[in-house]
Amino acid sequence: MVDTVGIIRAKRDGHRLSDEQITWFIHNYAAGGVIADEQAAALAMAIFFQGMESDELAVWTEAMVDSGSRLDLGAVGLPTVDKHSTGGVGDKVSLILVPLVAACGAAVPQLSGRGLGHSGGTLDKMEAIPGWRASLSVDEMVDQMRRVGGVIAGATEDISPADRCLYALRDVTATVDSIPLIASSIMSKKIAEGTDSLVLDVKFGSGSFMPELDRARELAHTMVDLGESNGVRTVALITAMHTVLGRTAGNALEVVESLKVLEGEGPDDLIEVTLALADEMVALAGLDADPAEVLASGRPREVFEEMVAAQGGDLSADLPIAPHVEVVTVEEAGWLGRLDCLSVGIAAWRLGAGRARKEDTVSASAGVVCLAKPGDAIEVGQPVLELHAEDPSLFAIAREALEGAIEVVDEAPAPMPLVVDRIGA
Repeated sequence: MVDTVGIIRAKRDGHRLSDEQITWFIHNYAAGGVIADEQAAALAMAIFFQGMESDELAVWTEAMVDSGSRLDLGAVGLPTVDKHSTGGVGDKVSLILVPLVAACGAAVPQLSGRGLGHSGGTLDKMEAIPGWRASLSVDEMVDQMRRVGGVIAGATEDISPADRCLYALRDVTATVDSIPLIASSIMSKKIAEGTDSLVLDVKFGSGSFMPELDRARELAHTMVDLGESNGVRTVALITAMHTVLGRTAGNALEVVESLKVLEGEGPDDLIEVTLALADEMVALAGLDADPAEVLASGRPREVFEEMVAAQGGDLSADLPIAPHVEVVTVEEAGWLGRLDCLSVGIAAWRLGAGRARKEDTVSASAGVVCLAKPGDAIEVGQPVLELHAEDPSLFAIAREALEGAIEVVDEAPAPMPLVVDRIGA
């Protein structure tokens, strides 16, 4: 007979959970009333320390998918391909990538989340656009993909409800940083989303939640295997997050920067990562299109406008602008050798761009603009960062987060590669 204590004991002692134990636990924890939170926390901690075998994790992930419903995107009538990033600072890629790949001829069902801590959330960025709404029904999503090609929206309540229960628990029990639990959380939602194929952007570096390259590579392999075993063609790119991607970290600030890229401008690093992911998505979708050429055509900018309008947004309205701005300068000349990503992310969070708890509100206008990036020549007294806030009293704690984050060196540092590995077929 299956029981909760027996499941916890088995994993605590390093045993593989049986398929029956896994499905029983996931079903009953998602349903509520049978398994107490402290028991689920004990199992999460046991998994944190003991890990899971690959076939065991596959069953666990499938049970999480089956705790809710799977979207049927067959009515879209186009090849479907999505992208998921493990998150970082200034990672506004989805805002460019979804309309770009849609303009290449695919349908992109981007179900996104909100930011927590120093890592920004795609929905928070989109909600900086006046009138835009994140909540859509499945019928609305399918209709929008059929008409426009892309959609950015929040996940429906029926998408992997077991993950919502477990994620909330992991967040308060220090069990977030577990590769089996991270991989099953991400992939259960993407599998349930119903996409044909998926490209993963797995970050490493100080601004990611997986700073070490080896751990990022292990996570990528784990997620690719889960996708393929569930019939989703999956590829992962491992990309660097040692410094801010692009030049902005903050919701409205990142929308403005994304629009610049869609209009043929914008920072080279952001464009490079976006096109690398777009190339993989277009290939998985079986399309004969060159994302670089499509981006240069201006069509993705039109698609983005159509996407925003379909969800009630108005790009002709003014985006929020912070009423208070302060600059951070350097007192020596040379080359900017380091601009620590995590520090900038925490500064943006403290200025109001992020949240400490899921129920917190965020400021649409707050954030940080990088006036210089690693490799740039620096003069004495030159502004390196621009801090944006609604409340000027927040500047002091943001500056505290930046202590030691900026390093000026005597020689230009060697450029670091942005895309360091590719995993998948």
